[in-house]
Amino acid sequence: MAQHQNTSIFSAELIGPAIRDSFNKLDPRQLIRNPVMFTTASVALLATVLLVRSIISGGDIAFEAQIVFWLWLTVLFGNFAEALAEGRGKAQAASLRSTKAELKGKRVKGDTVKVVPASELRAGDIVLVETGDQIPADGEVVEGVASVNEAAITGESAPVVRESGGDRSAVTAGTRVISDWIKVRVTAEPGEGFLDRMISLVEGASRAKTPNEVALTVLLTGLTLIFLIAVSTLPAFAAYAGGSISIPILVALFVALIPTTISALLSAIGIAGMDRLIRFNVLAKSGRAVEAAGDIDTLLLDKTGTITLGDRQATDFLPLSGVREGELIEAARLSSLGDETPEGRSIVELAGAGETAPAGAEMVSFTAQTRVSGIDIGDRKIRKGAVDAILKLHDFDQGAVRQIRTLTEKIARTGGTPLAVADGTRLLGAIALKDIVKAGIKERFAELRRMGIRTVMITGDNPLTAAAIAAESGVDDFLAEATPEDKLELIRKEQSGGKLVAMCGDGTNDAPALAQSDVGVAMNTGTQAAREAGNMVDLDNNPTKLIEIVGIGKQLLMTRGALTTFSISNDVAKYFAILPAIFVALYPGLDALNVMGLSSPQSAILSAIIFNAVIIPLLVPLALRGVTYCPQSASRQLVRNLGIYGLGGLIVPFVGIKLIDLVVSGLGLA
Repeated sequence: MAQHQNTSIFSAELIGPAIRDSFNKLDPRQLIRNPVMFTTASVALLATVLLVRSIISGGDIAFEAQIVFWLWLTVLFGNFAEALAEGRGKAQAASLRSTKAELKGKRVKGDTVKVVPASELRAGDIVLVETGDQIPADGEVVEGVASVNEAAITGESAPVVRESGGDRSAVTAGTRVISDWIKVRVTAEPGEGFLDRMISLVEGASRAKTPNEVALTVLLTGLTLIFLIAVSTLPAFAAYAGGSISIPILVALFVALIPTTISALLSAIGIAGMDRLIRFNVLAKSGRAVEAAGDIDTLLLDKTGTITLGDRQATDFLPLSGVREGELIEAARLSSLGDETPEGRSIVELAGAGETAPAGAEMVSFTAQTRVSGIDIGDRKIRKGAVDAILKLHDFDQGAVRQIRTLTEKIARTGGTPLAVADGTRLLGAIALKDIVKAGIKERFAELRRMGIRTVMITGDNPLTAAAIAAESGVDDFLAEATPEDKLELIRKEQSGGKLVAMCGDGTNDAPALAQSDVGVAMNTGTQAAREAGNMVDLDNNPTKLIEIVGIGKQLLMTRGALTTFSISNDVAKYFAILPAIFVALYPGLDALNVMGLSSPQSAILSAIIFNAVIIPLLVPLALRGVTYCPQSASRQLVRNLGIYGLGGLIVPFVGIKLIDLVVSGLGLA
């Protein structure tokens, strides 16, 4: 991905193929996807036929030839914008495709291991991947643990650990094991894996039009139809007024009136929006997800790893009165042996008395639903977990309950997370976990607030701890002691109020909420279930990137809106150039509308058509790079864009058409 990020918009390796593809896209089957450009090509073809007839009949062809030339150039420039946007991903796709073609896997059947091409692997197959091997297909680790280099996918050379169980079991085809070994169960059929989808996405081949694009295309098509009807009535009107209008001039008028500028750039804007995410190492499964990110009202963020540094560490053991500290430490250690979370491991490490369990003991694993882990040694049941979850297990002594409440409130007020430890029906004490709020996160939430986005912190912590972290980080609201069901309920509640919701996650337990969210960002290190449920995948596994994703989505919407405003404003100026030129002979009073002082009717028509063509490639960099986004309210953004692109769209064509008119008349072209 890193190599792809540095590709310049107008580099030689992009320009050449884009020019070639511009001609390939003249295929009617491709042009029809853009009705306005298809119409422009159709009238250009009509003008070409008329030009051929004029050549055969020996008429004056100079003016007609120029009209035909600039009409076809308008179509080619529109194709070029789309081809250039698509071309930025093709080099990366070629690299990924070559990686995929070379993949082979060691398929395990019983006691035999056979090397087969990756294309022969099917979902459910088990493959052995050893040091130096590339992982041949998407899957989940079912046995072993290994360090994996994912640079082929993420561009980041730092290895990551993949192991069976937990939320770091998913592996991706094309990545390489650099130490130890793992057995992987294949989860994707050939052609349906993550690498295949990534190739299609970076090429733009699988990009479907978003709802906003479809709506805008329908509007532009409707305007084109209206202008077609209006222009077709002009010959009769001119005949009634005692004059005539030639078909080449009617064609020129029609193309000048219809919204060719935004129609030519519309597809490129959408492709470029997804490309900006790809350059940011985020894969959007659809353009709709990118658009939705720009309209987000509520942003749900997990506390651990997103707002805080993550991997909370045990810092202290706090026994109740009458309980020896050593007794609490030993119970905490034993009850954490079945807890594979970083917190559980840190408790075992802090206890410092070995990691083995007594013979015959039965582990109780930690789950997000129970929020409790423990160990059963005969009839003895030791449990450790969230305070409220532990207190629900038994009717504990009320004096001990009051003590544990006091201890946990003390921990929570300092922003720590308390866990309770119980041995059967006896409370032993609390464990203090500490996490640190990330530097600068408060300023980023203030930025989101200026954008009109409400932030909600999701945490399994108790309300006191959640409130302390929320106040320190600056989020607007929080949901404490959250279960997967609570997350899902919160998302549905927000959506029922007409709001768009975004969240990120990496675990199987996050999958329902990711699927329900309008923008669900799954971590690439997460489980296969999470990656399938989300509509975006973050290759860098950085949960805070959700904030930048929102900015990119808003930039996409702003760019489309700004260029639409500019295009419509352009048309107003073209009306002032071309309409007086056509009708001044019939109605001399219309010469008063020739505010640009254009030298002749033919020069005015030709200048407007030339400007209509050349403005498209001039706007391509803006369409691909996007309008600069500044966090501010929607109303201020609207005023700013109307001032820059609305007023600018009126002024630029007046100046541009006048300058072209001076050149055209000076060279005697019209």
